[in-house]
Amino acid sequence: MFRIARILAGFVCLVGTQFASAEPARKLVLPRATSAILDNIYAGRSDLAMPEIRKLEQESPENPLGYLLEAEVEWWKIWCVSAEFKYGMTMARHHDKAPSDEHYLKLTAMAYTLAERGLKQQNSAEMHLYAGMAEALSARLLAMRSEYRASARAGVRARVNFQQALALDPSLADAYTGLGLYNYYVDTLSMLAKAMRFLMGIPGGTKEEGVRQLKKGIEDGQMSTQLARFYLALNLFNYDQKYEEALQLITPLVEKYPKNPIFLLMKGDLNAKLGRKQLAGPCYEEAEAAASEITDAECRAKTKELARQSLEALRGKSAARCVLVPARVGPAGGILGL
Repeated sequence: MFRIARILAGFVCLVGTQFASAEPARKLVLPRATSAILDNIYAGRSDLAMPEIRKLEQESPENPLGYLLEAEVEWWKIWCVSAEFKYGMTMARHHDKAPSDEHYLKLTAMAYTLAERGLKQQNSAEMHLYAGMAEALSARLLAMRSEYRASARAGVRARVNFQQALALDPSLADAYTGLGLYNYYVDTLSMLAKAMRFLMGIPGGTKEEGVRQLKKGIEDGQMSTQLARFYLALNLFNYDQKYEEALQLITPLVEKYPKNPIFLLMKGDLNAKLGRKQLAGPCYEEAEAAASEITDAECRAKTKELARQSLEALRGKSAARCVLVPARVGPAGGILGL
């Protein structure tokens, strides 16, 4: 959800508030359309997701969820146009500040404001979760724009809200996704950055704890299951070079959303890293074909370019089907035992 690496320079330490009491824990009650909206987002069908999101915003204008979902739609557009194929891996590493970013940041600000308003009326795990999500969504864009101080502040506020949500409702698995990303990323810092973190009193974390929490989000989350799966696969790929485990995580996303070129490209990259060119090629070809159905012109063109670059780097093609060929489990097995 948000990056901690490289964002500590100039950071002013924030003091967390004390956890408060609230009603007994209960399962998060989501609008009926939420699951379908999320599926359309991860299927790359923003054209289907947005009408339902607009309807949710109109029917429940005081609910932060609609604005968070709209921000998630915008995020994948940003990811798409910012992505690059480098070091044998397609991912969004940097994003130049653009006027269109303001809409995304306004959505996250609106969601946070509504969550804070709800908390003033009643302290609840649900509103702390939404406040944390809003700050995390803001932090990930600011970090990708290299605005590290602002990103750090938003990231720490997100962490505090996720902790408060779990203090009120330990069963709220979606909060574990945010905490899992924090704990994972903070363990990727350089020794110098870790020393700075220690001196400034910023809480640490470990990859092991982060993975455990992300697994909790994958297994029990109501909203963040697919997001936790994607980012855990990305992190294992990018930071730990655990290609086999990452492949086991991304494969179910490819199978569930076979028209999402981002997932196809990652599966292709992982197969390429594992030396399986006959499996990587079809993934790249299918990503290029899937890109033709993207409604956003800039994202469509960029995804086609990324697929072509991947194929050129691979220097080999296969007639096999990416979605239908399961990844082979290595000696250690998949991280979730898939």
